[in-house]
Amino acid sequence: MRGDPPENDNAMGPTRVRDLTILAAVIAVVVFLVVRISYGSLPPLPLLAGIVLYVLAALEVVIAFVVRSRVTDRQVGSHHGQLHPLTAARVLALAKASAILGAIATGVWAGTLVYLLTRQGDLAAAEHDRPGAIIGVIGGVLLTAAALWLEYCCRTPDDPSDDLAT
Repeated sequence: MRGDPPENDNAMGPTRVRDLTILAAVIAVVVFLVVRISYGSLPPLPLLAGIVLYVLAALEVVIAFVVRSRVTDRQVGSHHGQLHPLTAARVLALAKASAILGAIATGVWAGTLVYLLTRQGDLAAAEHDRPGAIIGVIGGVLLTAAALWLEYCCRTPDDPSDDLAT
């Protein structure tokens, strides 16, 4: 019928890089404006404030290797030693949430870094905070990339019988 929505409107699709980029850009602009107004009242940035993003990215890469090998070997199922389908769904949810977290973190650190770069040579505090912001931006990008790769590893391989049918 004309008024019925298509069946796959509720289907969950892959995370789009475009959406994550827009999210990071909007967050960066907002954070830039907030930091511009309140930088003097903020505490100094610790050098390793963004290191947790690296740890999360590394964990997701390890999980991606495990999931990828199980999916490639068709070891997904409810038997002992297989990747349970519920676990695969949870890993996919983790990947999607981590991609969003990585985009938000990238935006926060990028907005902060842009402000710090505009104050280059102007404030000693800005020079002190700049390396921490750079570490944070890189960590956010790495987490987003690791999450997208983990999401990709959760995809099922193409069924060979489909190729024979066409």
